[in-house]
Formats: sequence, C-alpha cells, structure tokens
Amino acid sequence: MNQQHETCIEACNDCADACDMCAAACLQEEDVKMMARCIALDIDCAQLCRVAAAMMVRGSEAAKLVCEACAALCDMCAEECGKHQMQHCQECAAACRRCAEECRRMLAA
Repeated sequence: MNQQHETCIEACNDCADACDMCAAACLQEEDVKMMARCIALDIDCAQLCRVAAAMMVRGSEAAKLVCEACAALCDMCAEECGKHQMQHCQECAAACRRCAEECRRMLAA
C-alpha cells in the first residue's frame, strides 16, 4: 500500500462503507421517495470512493484527478445526508466530510 496516502485510502474505504450502509438503511425508511437523492448520492459516492482508494493503492498517475472528483462528490453527499436526522444519514455525512478533507489533503501534498 502507498504509505503516503494511507489515511486518505482509509477515509475513502470508510466513506464507501458508510454510504453503502446509509443507502441500505434509507431503503428501509417509511418514505423512500423522499430519500431518493440521498440513496443515489450514497451509491455514486461509495463507488467513486472505492475507485479513488484503488487508484491510490496502485499509485496511479490519475489518482489526484479522481480524488479531486471524490472530494466534490463527498461534499454533495455530506450536504444531502446532513439534511436528514436519521443516525445513518448523520454518520454518513460525517464520513463524507472526513473523506473530502483527506482527499484535499492528499491533493495538496
């Protein structure tokens, strides 16, 4: 594993897991239609976070490009999840904020 990016890789993987859990929990909510944007962003964010982590592990020259997009998508997902009071949404928003922060730290390195 690329030691230099270890905390960012960890944050991306944690965020992907939190987004997957949030999406699954949102699907169990009473008003699923109201959660549609949250679920869609969770799915997109989880996928992009996993791609970003994989690229950092491989030391891909495109890793910074993907991490820049990942930070932006994490911001969108955090904002949407943050609107909902359910614990899974609040935990997901926190994981997304941390991931965005780590991706930006990696970009600045």
